[in-house]
Amino acid sequence: MSAHEHGHHKETFITKYIFSLDHKMIAKQYLITGLIMGIVGVLLSILFRMQIAWPEQSFGIFKFLLGENFAPGGVMRNDIYLALVTIHGTIMVFFVLTAGLSGTFSNLLIPLQIGARDMASGFMNMLSYWMFFISSVIMLGSLFIESGPASAGWTIYPPLSALPQAIPGSGLGMTLWLVSMAIFIASSLMGSLNYVVTVINLRTKGMTMTRLPLTVWAFFVTAIIGIISFPVLFSAALLLIFDRSFGTSFFLSDIFIQGEVLHYQGGSPVLFEHLFWFLGHPEVYIVLLPALGITSEIIATNSRKPIFGYRAMIASILAIAFLSTIVWGHHMFISGMNPFLGSVFTFTTLLIAIPSAVKAFNYITTLWKGNLQLNPAMLFSIGLVSTFITGGLTGIILGDSTLDINVHDTYFVVAHFHLVMGISALYGFFAGVYHWFPKMFGKMMNKTLGYVHFWVTAVCAYGVFFPMHFIGMAGLPRRYYTNSAFPLFDELADVNVLITVFAIVGAVFQIVFFWNFFYSIFYGKKATQNPWRSNTLEWTTPVEHIHGNWPGEIPEVHRWAYDYSKPGHDEDFVSQITPMKDGEEELHH
Repeated sequence: MSAHEHGHHKETFITKYIFSLDHKMIAKQYLITGLIMGIVGVLLSILFRMQIAWPEQSFGIFKFLLGENFAPGGVMRNDIYLALVTIHGTIMVFFVLTAGLSGTFSNLLIPLQIGARDMASGFMNMLSYWMFFISSVIMLGSLFIESGPASAGWTIYPPLSALPQAIPGSGLGMTLWLVSMAIFIASSLMGSLNYVVTVINLRTKGMTMTRLPLTVWAFFVTAIIGIISFPVLFSAALLLIFDRSFGTSFFLSDIFIQGEVLHYQGGSPVLFEHLFWFLGHPEVYIVLLPALGITSEIIATNSRKPIFGYRAMIASILAIAFLSTIVWGHHMFISGMNPFLGSVFTFTTLLIAIPSAVKAFNYITTLWKGNLQLNPAMLFSIGLVSTFITGGLTGIILGDSTLDINVHDTYFVVAHFHLVMGISALYGFFAGVYHWFPKMFGKMMNKTLGYVHFWVTAVCAYGVFFPMHFIGMAGLPRRYYTNSAFPLFDELADVNVLITVFAIVGAVFQIVFFWNFFYSIFYGKKATQNPWRSNTLEWTTPVEHIHGNWPGEIPEVHRWAYDYSKPGHDEDFVSQITPMKDGEEELHH
C-alpha cells in the first residue's frame, strides 16, 4: 500500500484521538493514562506513609480522601492501610511501569526506529489500549467499594485473597482486582504479540537485526518475556476466581475461621506462589528492560560516541530474558522450600547479576571520555545507572537463601526492589519522555524545569529508600499498620518520619514535571526535526505527524544506529540512512 492510499481519508475527532489506529497516537494514549495512574499510585503511597510515620493520628486529608467509612474521625482504619499498600503496588507495577513504559515507548518507537509505516495490526493495537483503559477504570473503581478494595498485598496470596470472609477487602474489592488483572493481561498479550510480529516482519530494507537500535531489541525481548510469563498469572487468577466463587480448592487446604471448619481440602497456597512468581520475577525485567533500552539510546546520543559493546548488550538482554524465567523461587525461600532447591534458585539468581553487570559496565564505558551533553534525559539515564547498581547490590544479599531468611519481608526488601526496579524504571520513563517529547508533540520541554525535577527527584528517591535498608536490617517488618506495639522498634520511629518527609517532598515536586509536560504540549518552543542530532530513523520523519510516518518512500538503512563522532565524517553524527563511503568500515563493537 503506498503512502498516498494510506493517508488522505478525512479523520474525525473520534477516529483521530479516541479510536485511533495510528501507533503514535496510541503511544500518547498510553502515556497520558499511565501518568494519571501514576498520580493515583503515588498519592496512595503518601497516605500510607503518613500512617507509618505518625501512627493512628487524625489527619484532615484522610477524612477528605478516604471518607468517614475508611478513616473514622480522620484516623486510618488498619484494614484500609493494607488495601492502600495493595492497590499502590498493583498500580505502580502493572499500570504505570508495565503499560505506561512499554505501551508508550514500544508503540512510539518500534515502527519509527525499524522503518515501518505502523504496527503489524493497528486494530489489535487500538484494542490492547482500550482493554488496558477498561482494566484501569475497574482497578480505580475498586477503591470506592463499601467493604474496601483488595487488601491481600499486591501479590494477593491466598488464603487472604481466596476466602471472601477472611478480611473486609477480600470481598467485592478482590473480585474486581482479579477481573481488572485478567483484562490487563489480555491487553498486555495483544500488545506484545503485535510488537514481536512488527519487529520480525516490518523492518525496512537494510535494517538487519544487528543494525537495530538497542531500544528496539529491549522492547522486542520484553514482549517475548511477556508472552511467555503473563499467561501463567492469568491461569493463577482464573484458578483463584474458581476458589472464590465456585467452591474449588486449588490453593486452599484445611482452614478454620472463627472456630468454623471450612470444607476446603487438598489445595496448596504455595502452588499459588509458584504461579504468581513465575510471572512476578520476569515482570521485574518486563519493567526494567525497556528502561535500559531507552537509557542505551540516550547515553550513546548524549555522549556523542558509539555505545560500548553493542553485541554484548544484545547478548545481556537475551541472557536476562532467559535467566529471568528460572529464578522465581528466590521469592519463596521461607515457604518451607527444600534447601537443595533453595540452593538451585540461589545459583540462578546470582547468575543473573552477570548480564546486569555487563549492562552497567557498558553504560559507564560509553560515558567514559564522552563529550557529555547533560540535558534532563541524560541526567535521568545516568540516574538509572546509579540506582540500578545500588539496588542491584542488595539483590546479591536477597538472592542468597541463607542471608535472605534474616531480612525477608522487612523494609530491606522494600528498599531493594523499589531502587532496582521502581526508581530505575521510573528514571527510564522520565528520560524517555524528555528525549522523545519533541517527536511526540513537536515541541521542546523546558530544560531548567527538567533539571529541577531531576535533582529533587534523585535526592528524594535516595532519601526515601536508602534509610529503609537500615530499618530493614534492624528487623522492621513491612506492611505493618503500626509498630508502636513493639518497644524494640521505638527508636526507628524517627527514621520512618524522615522517610515520609522525603516521600512527600518528592511527590509534590512531580508537579514540576506535570506542569512542564502539559504546558510544553501547548506553549513549548517548536522543535526542529532532529533536536538531539541523533542517528536513528525516527528523526528522519517530518515534525508534523502524518499517517504512515514517512512521506513517499521509506528510507533504506546503510549502517548501525551508533555512528557518533566517526572519523572521516564532518558531523559528529551519521544518520542510519547515510550510505557508506568507499573504504568505510561498519563498526560493531
